[in-house]
Amino acid sequence: MISDPPSKKRILVTRAAHQAGKLSVGLRAAGFEPVEVPVLEIQPPESYDPLDTALRNLTAYDWLIFTSANAVVVFHARALELEVSFARLNARIAAVGKATAQAIELFLKLKVSLTPKEYVAESLVEALSDQIAGKRILLARAAIARDIIPDSLRAAGAVVDVVDAYRNATPAGAPEQLRHALTAGIDAATFTSSSSATHLAEVAREAGIAFPFANVRAISIGAITSATLGELGWPPAAEADPHDIPGLIAATEKALSL
Repeated sequence: MISDPPSKKRILVTRAAHQAGKLSVGLRAAGFEPVEVPVLEIQPPESYDPLDTALRNLTAYDWLIFTSANAVVVFHARALELEVSFARLNARIAAVGKATAQAIELFLKLKVSLTPKEYVAESLVEALSDQIAGKRILLARAAIARDIIPDSLRAAGAVVDVVDAYRNATPAGAPEQLRHALTAGIDAATFTSSSSATHLAEVAREAGIAFPFANVRAISIGAITSATLGELGWPPAAEADPHDIPGLIAATEKALSL
């Protein structure tokens, strides 16, 4: 008698729905079954006024910094709305990671001057620290993001304007999706940001589910996300190296092979 093949390990993917594809495809190619429960969705900031003011004064900046592709997309949309041209822009451009750099080149048609070796805030700050004393910097990011980048750049002597391009919200259907996913069984949960960790904890609370999840391994994309998971009582079983989607998939394979 031929026995049934062993079931695939089920991996929770917490990214926003429009961003989950690359991670899910990679996990599936690695032999896992991705289970998408988006705990983040992108919504407009409370006001576009600070971003619009910055766009109208772009020539005043020496550096533009983007920490996500989402911020780039909104930056581009507001520039079109305001009929702002980048033709006279002299600022250099920095992007936290490859996906953000690609979005800058695709939407803004601008050349990226700097992308750090590791796709985390600390690496970006380190790469910029000796180039920004006395410089004016515009940082477009998510509302209520961690302050390590502006704080560190100011400490290095830069003048930093921070504008909210968007905010992360919790999708209405996330608690019910999470209940179904955990009922069917989950072996590991992947986290691509601190926000994904804190939002999953909030979704679990709304769903009446104990957090962290029993017998489920957390897989983190980087040190800051790992620290957030630790603060939430869920130290990760593995951390991506390098700190990108392929690294996260490799870390998942490593953690589940132990």
